[in-house]
Amino acid sequence: MPTVADVLSQGWKVHQAGKIDEALRVYQHVIEQAPRNPEAHVYLGIALFDQRRYGESVDSYRQAISLKEAFPIAWNNLGNSLRMLGEVEESDRCFEKALSMDSNYLSVYKNRGTLWIWSGEIERGLAWYEKGLHIAPEEPELHRNLGVIYLLQGDFERGWPEYRWRWKMPGMRRPSSPAPIWTGQPIAGRSILLYPEQGRGDEMHFIRVASVLAQAGASVVVQCAPAMVPLFTSVRGIQSLLPTGSQLPPVDYQASFIDAVDAWFQSSGELPLGNDFFHDHGNHQGYLNVSEPLVNYWLHWMEKNGLGKDQRKRVGIAWQGNPQHHADVYRSIPLQTLRPLAQDDRLKLISLQLGFGSEQIASADFCDSIRQLPADTDTSGGAFTDTAAVMKNLDAVVTTDTSLAHLAGALGVPTCLMLGKVPDWRWLTEGDRTPWYPSVKLFRQQQMGDWASVIADVHRELGAG
Repeated sequence: MPTVADVLSQGWKVHQAGKIDEALRVYQHVIEQAPRNPEAHVYLGIALFDQRRYGESVDSYRQAISLKEAFPIAWNNLGNSLRMLGEVEESDRCFEKALSMDSNYLSVYKNRGTLWIWSGEIERGLAWYEKGLHIAPEEPELHRNLGVIYLLQGDFERGWPEYRWRWKMPGMRRPSSPAPIWTGQPIAGRSILLYPEQGRGDEMHFIRVASVLAQAGASVVVQCAPAMVPLFTSVRGIQSLLPTGSQLPPVDYQASFIDAVDAWFQSSGELPLGNDFFHDHGNHQGYLNVSEPLVNYWLHWMEKNGLGKDQRKRVGIAWQGNPQHHADVYRSIPLQTLRPLAQDDRLKLISLQLGFGSEQIASADFCDSIRQLPADTDTSGGAFTDTAAVMKNLDAVVTTDTSLAHLAGALGVPTCLMLGKVPDWRWLTEGDRTPWYPSVKLFRQQQMGDWASVIADVHRELGAG
C-alpha cells in the first residue's frame, strides 16, 4: 500500500513532466484522503501557481502553514505567490519568516531579490542577489540575474560577464557544431554560425548582428526556426540561412545572437546597433523588410475593410505578450486599457494581436472600433511576414513589450512602446528613446500597475502628429 509520501512523490514526477492538470488531480486526491497533510497543500499550491492561479495558490500555502507553522518552503512559496499578486510588503514578510527558519535557504534570496527588482527598488533587489551569492558563489541563476540588472542599468562592463552564466542553467542548448564560441577575436575573413537562444523578440532584435559581422568581413551562416527563414531573407550580409535541424557547414566560430552582441562589445566597446541599416524613416526602412507585392496586398485589404487612407491615422495595437514569459504580469495589459484610443475619432485601430490576448476583443465594449486581421494571417508565408506588411502600411504601432515591438522597430515603423516600471534590460531605466530602434519612442510606467497614465501619454503622442 503506497504511503501519502509515495503518492505525492509520484504526483511530483508527473508535475515535472509538464502534466500539471494530472498532477493537480493527484494532489487533490491526497488532500481528500489526508486533509491535514501540510506537504500535500504545498504541492497543490505549486501546481496552482504554475497554472497562474495565484490567489488559489496563496490559499493552499496558508492552509499548509496553518497545519505546520515551521515550514520554510511554504512561507517562501507563499511569498512568491503574493509577489505575483502585487502584495509586496506581505510577500517580503513571508520571505523574512522563511529565512528566520532557514538562513541558508537559497530560493528565498532569489525570490526576495526578484520581489524588490520588480517592485522598482533595484538596489534593494541587487542586495538580496548578492547576499545569495555569499551562500552559493557558483549559483548560475543569481549571476544571470545580476547580469540582467547591470545591463538594465547600462553597466555593460559588469553586466555581460555575469549574464554569461545563463549558459550554465538548465535548458540552454547550442547546435551541435564543434566550432569554438566567438568571444570577440578578429572576424574578418572568418566564418561564423549564428543562432537564436531565446524568444522571437530577441531573434528579431539581435539578427542585426549578422549584418554587422558581415560588414566587418565575416562569412555569416544563420540557423533559425524554419518559420523565421522568410522574414530573415531580408537581412543583409547573411551568406547562408538554414532552418534548425539542417546539416551545418564547417565554420571557424559559433555564437548565439546574444553571445555575438556581447563579443562585439568586448572587442569594440560598442553595441552592434547597425545604425546604417536604418534609413528613410518616412518609408519605414529598417534592417528587416518584406516584399513590395505583399505590402501592396495588405494595403488593398485595408482599403476593402474600412482602413483606407484618409485624414485619420491607421494605428496597429498589441497588448499581450506570451503569458508563459516570467515577467508577463508586469509587461502585458488588458485590452480595456486602450479604450481612450478606440474612442478617438482621429484614429483607426487595427489589432496586430494574434493568438494570446486576441480573445479579449470579443468582450470589449468598443470592439466595433477595432479591425481584426484574418485568422490565417502569418500562416502561409512565414512567421510575422503578413504582420510586417501590415505594419508597413500603418502610421504608427502601439504595443507593450512584445515581439511585435521588435518587429515594428526593425522595420523602421513609428512605434509607441509601453513599458512597465522595471522594463527588460535592453530599454534601460530612463529616457524616451532607444539606440536600438530609431523609430521607437518609449513610454514608461511611473507607478507600478498604473497603465492609465502611460496610455494618456501615448494618446497625446498620437494626436500630436
